[in-house]
Amino acid sequence: MAEQRFGEFVVVRREGHVAELVLDRPKAMNAVSSEMARSIAAACDALGADPDARVTVVTSTHERAFCVGADLKERNSFSDAELVRQRPTARAAYTGVLDLPMPTVAAVHGFALGGGFELALACDVIVADATAVVGLPEVSVGVIPGGGGTQLLPRRVGAARAAELVFTARRVEAAEARELGLVDILAEDARTEALALAGRIAVNSPVGLRAAKRAMRLGHGLDLRAGLEVEDAAWRSVAFSGDRAEGVAAFNEKRKPEWPGE
Repeated sequence: MAEQRFGEFVVVRREGHVAELVLDRPKAMNAVSSEMARSIAAACDALGADPDARVTVVTSTHERAFCVGADLKERNSFSDAELVRQRPTARAAYTGVLDLPMPTVAAVHGFALGGGFELALACDVIVADATAVVGLPEVSVGVIPGGGGTQLLPRRVGAARAAELVFTARRVEAAEARELGLVDILAEDARTEALALAGRIAVNSPVGLRAAKRAMRLGHGLDLRAGLEVEDAAWRSVAFSGDRAEGVAAFNEKRKPEWPGE
């Protein structure tokens, strides 16, 4: 397994075509400081440019937390001007995960609150275990979700349900989170299941995976005809690819494909 560290608090591990983006600030329950935000963004830049990474799984090294959100101790020391200057740094971490071109899976163990839950919401699939507690409590400390939560949560659970969760700032435990659609899969061990899911995804065409994700992301919220045009553009981007030729050949020859990834 190859491993690369981005700053003090983020590690990227690669095994085959699965990449694991590991949040590794255990002394602060992975609270996202400015330094950690820069590291997340840098790790995402590297993963996005890696053609061998077909799936990314976001995990944590902390025994009781995926990520508890922004580092409020650091924020408390900021002047208004420093907070304004820090904003693009914070945003880059969340958009870094959101903009990863390959499928992404979050493995939520323990607390995923505020920006921590927003990192999970930025992923395509959220796997959680029985210890998971999720929520967007920002209004309880005088702010609002600022890592995409006001936009990603309604897209996942609907406007009314998202409004109730954001306005009450309540925390939701694993079973209810699954029932409400805040997480997608409940597992005995979130990381193990998320990596297994990533393995099942990674056997497929990297060109097809990225195009399918692009079509779903860009088409979401459009009317049907506009969405179908987005799909058609994505289809055309893969229809004449080496992956498509290899996939058809492997099917007819009754063998596993060897994807060229182009």
